[in-house]
Amino acid sequence: MARTEVVSEITGKVWKIQMPEGSQVAVDDSILIVESMKMEIPVVSTAAGRVVEIRVEEGDSVEDGQVVAVIEG
Repeated sequence: MARTEVVSEITGKVWKIQMPEGSQVAVDDSILIVESMKMEIPVVSTAAGRVVEIRVEEGDSVEDGQVVAVIEG
């Protein structure tokens, strides 16, 4: 099975994890929300499959380009 790394496209703080490990996702499903400059930006799935790893927790700071999740499918 192919593994796809999902990256944050913005620097900010993880506000909410919407799809925990084990969740089934489709392309463009929101996996988590990053808050940056008082805006809530979704980090979306780039592949369909199952979320096998969430590498951040709510409240964590993330950088642009940081891997936040891994999808297998």
